[in-house]
Amino acid sequence: MAAEITIIEARPSHIRTIASRMRAADREEVFAASGRSPLSALCFSYRHSSLAWTALFDGRPEVMWGIGDINILTGIGAPWLLGTDAVEKNFRGFLRISKDWPAQLLSHYRLLRNVVDARNAISIRWLEWLGFRLFAPVEINAHPFHLFEMGEADV
Repeated sequence: MAAEITIIEARPSHIRTIASRMRAADREEVFAASGRSPLSALCFSYRHSSLAWTALFDGRPEVMWGIGDINILTGIGAPWLLGTDAVEKNFRGFLRISKDWPAQLLSHYRLLRNVVDARNAISIRWLEWLGFRLFAPVEINAHPFHLFEMGEADV
């Protein structure tokens, strides 16, 4: 049976719950990009976000995402998302709730831009499904990452 998914404003109390069960691909990605642990990565991302949300699956925090400023003057924001295995177990529900996120974020930013670990196949497929453009991999800390972006004209 599919989980009931509710989206609420992210709270610091959600961080430990998600970090302690973060899916392997997200753990590997944050460590490769920044050397951070799941807890440190979620704390950092939450603190540096202008907007952040949590998805509760059957009342339990499973996914946290948001956007931080890359350049406030030019309207460029960095979207991020970290979650647990519940995302993959409930992928249809997750796809349904996430399809409008880019348009919502682009109502606050002119351009969305970040990187995704080239090994993170599920996240790459999801980003492409949402309509992000992915570019050839570049090395960050000796690991390949794809730059991804989406602008106002893309939605």
